[in-house]
Amino acid sequence: MTRAWIHAFRLRTLPLALACIGMGGFLAAAAGKFNPVLFGLCCLTTIFLQVLSNLANDYGDSMHGADHEGRKGPTRAVQSGIISASQMRNAVILFAVLSLGCGLLLLWVSFGTHWDKLILFLGLGMLSIVAAIGYTVGKKPYGYLGLGDVSVLIFFGFVGVLGSYYLFTHTLTPKEILPALSCGFFSIAVLNINNIRDIDSDRQAGKFSIPVRIGKANAVRYHWFLLSGGILSACGYLVLQYRSPWQWLFILSVPLLIKNGISVNNRPSEELDPFLKQMALSTLLFVLLFGLGLIL
Repeated sequence: MTRAWIHAFRLRTLPLALACIGMGGFLAAAAGKFNPVLFGLCCLTTIFLQVLSNLANDYGDSMHGADHEGRKGPTRAVQSGIISASQMRNAVILFAVLSLGCGLLLLWVSFGTHWDKLILFLGLGMLSIVAAIGYTVGKKPYGYLGLGDVSVLIFFGFVGVLGSYYLFTHTLTPKEILPALSCGFFSIAVLNINNIRDIDSDRQAGKFSIPVRIGKANAVRYHWFLLSGGILSACGYLVLQYRSPWQWLFILSVPLLIKNGISVNNRPSEELDPFLKQMALSTLLFVLLFGLGLIL
């Protein structure tokens, strides 16, 4: 049973979530505002939120019929019967509570009794929890309406990067939007691969993701747009904030991103699953190189 829960947590998705927090941490370090305690709490809160999202996705897709025997991706816990729907629902509630509790501690460490900022970020935290659950759970889950990409841009890009940066610095300028866009675009690319892989089963279940709406050929073109947008956003930030040639370190990750785009273009849908992990790890490497370039 322990192995089943670990599988349901989908640990391979964590590098992507941590990459966005890492970007915020590197930006804060470059501004001389890094706090290791805050960073640890940011990471822990993000892990709880990502696991919450994965469990809710497993539960919701099984309830709505997107997870079934004909699905091309990995077997899901509720779909296979390894974990019951009631057990998964209880796990969703548990991780929602853990996310809220850890998030409250994070906000207290960052803001103390600055109640205006604390309440604002508490609202963002609650919205993150609702978004994590509402993607596939409920009568009208927004993931089934094709709004998952927008949600990923908001929470993995703007909230993940800009929110964590603000927790360190208590300041924000427009130029930080560009690295946030990089993380957001690359995170959407991971979701896009998932949705291209599941295009047939999602269509049957009435889940109108972007690839279902525009077709595989256009979804591949959309994928190239996301990869290009992420790279160009990073370049734009360097133009505005250039200090050292080390800042171009992130270019070393570009061949992996290009390889991902070529694979998504050339492989059949049923062979795309390994490239979700490859895209997530490429995003993490991009962030590490980008961040090292900022602080060297």
